[in-house]
Amino acid sequence: MATAPIKKACDACHRRKVRCSGGQPCRTCGQTNLECTYLAVPQKKGPKGNRSKVLSQIRNSQTKKRQQLAQTSPSDTTPQLSPCRTLKPSLDLGYPSTSMPSAHLSSTVLLSEEIMVDCVDFYFSDMSTTTSILNRRLLIEKMGPQIASDAEFYCLVGSLCAFVMVQPGKNLAVAPGSYYEGEPLGNCYGYANQLLNDVLRVRKSIDYIEFPTLTAVQTSFFLFSCYFTLEKQNMCWFHLREAVTLAQLLGMHEESSYLVGDAVENMYKRRMYWLLLVTERAYAMERHRPLSLHPTIGLPSVSEPHEEERISGFLCLIGLFRCIDDEFMAFWNKVKTHCSDTWLSQLQQEVTNSIPRALETTESQLADVWVTLHWLRIMIWQLAITNGCLSSTSTDSSMTFKFPIEVARDLVHDISTLSRDAMEVHGVGLIEKLFDIACTLTDVISCVPLMPLEISTPCNDTPLECLNKLVTLISQLRGGASRYFPLLLVKVSETLPSFPPAAPMDLDPVQMSIKQGYAGASDHIPTPEATQLREIKFPRPSQHGSSS
Repeated sequence: MATAPIKKACDACHRRKVRCSGGQPCRTCGQTNLECTYLAVPQKKGPKGNRSKVLSQIRNSQTKKRQQLAQTSPSDTTPQLSPCRTLKPSLDLGYPSTSMPSAHLSSTVLLSEEIMVDCVDFYFSDMSTTTSILNRRLLIEKMGPQIASDAEFYCLVGSLCAFVMVQPGKNLAVAPGSYYEGEPLGNCYGYANQLLNDVLRVRKSIDYIEFPTLTAVQTSFFLFSCYFTLEKQNMCWFHLREAVTLAQLLGMHEESSYLVGDAVENMYKRRMYWLLLVTERAYAMERHRPLSLHPTIGLPSVSEPHEEERISGFLCLIGLFRCIDDEFMAFWNKVKTHCSDTWLSQLQQEVTNSIPRALETTESQLADVWVTLHWLRIMIWQLAITNGCLSSTSTDSSMTFKFPIEVARDLVHDISTLSRDAMEVHGVGLIEKLFDIACTLTDVISCVPLMPLEISTPCNDTPLECLNKLVTLISQLRGGASRYFPLLLVKVSETLPSFPPAAPMDLDPVQMSIKQGYAGASDHIPTPEATQLREIKFPRPSQHGSSS
């Protein structure tokens, strides 16, 4: 899936002198099966050439470059690992040494020391929000002497740097390295993609599958995170499952595996396992995937006093996703049918009760926990309506058609005091959850008849005011470049063409085309062009109330 549009033309479109849609890949490169890059330094304009001839030249050039990379001898690029390898866990907090000959990795010149330090600093100060799975001090210590001789460590650092580079507002503040031939990019997607490709190439020289390590698990997780941010869903799911499989090969799902080895490394393994479990369940729900990991080991603990707040929030996330078990996923993925309204009601209560109202954690963790809590409430409600378990007369509000309005109000209230930065650090994953909630609320406003006091009340935000706030928030996150913002605008304008919406006399649940996961369902929907969008004007409460 393409990234957010880039303002300049890609290298291939620029050379062919054709219109470029931006993104990576752009539409033209996707249709012609060309490598889409933004690396060329702008040149003076020349005469137009024959487009078909230029296309052929570009293909030949890219094919030749790939062949040269494939034919380069190991001594010129990444030295092959010796078949012999020490399997004893090291004492360097999860970064076991992959023994390499003295020759340097030529690809490491992609990563200058300045860019590595800059990315690591950015990651630990702005992005390591859920839980700490890396040791900052040892990571920086190893970057100097070992980055050129340890292929596995290079892949870890390279994938981490690529992940940082695809974050909003991140620029190439320092020179990336002599091998990088592109100009400094405002959005660093070109450099990040080059890093990702090189990490995947170097990884082929490592037998990380037969000899898995925590470093390999971490690398696969960062690759997943990169491709998820780039919205390449097949690639990100592949690398998430790869990380999960490597963790299982290491026995990280078995408590007995933590009784041996270095205590500090085991601490990072435990945190990594629970982070994978939470991530897999969130992604599996959105895109109807099966689960592989289960809560079979003890919970992570605090090693340093300064980690207490962060670990507290992480434990809340774990508590939320422990409610989403195999039974829920069987109903969600339609492997099983006929779930009862009693079971769904109990599940709603279990999810709500898993979070203490007086939650003491970091602001960014609060954003993640509150949005995830209300997203799960919406997802369980989606399962209830698709299974015909809702009723207009139920005494349990979670089993009524109006429940998403209550959830949206709770969400707007809970995040009202949080800064945008606290939500921004969670990236596309948080935007997807907000998108799900906003789309569900839109359908409910369109189809569910509301009493005048429910539409306009001085005590609470009206449904339309809640929707307006969610639309505004999504428009601000990632600079409004997320594809979910235009998708939401189209959804609202098509579903609610006028305000207030005309409420039907009798609710027919069939009218409500509720999807189980709007974000996942939109993966194959093209991002709307700007010309398809219209301005949405939300009425003031007095206007809405007087017209009802």
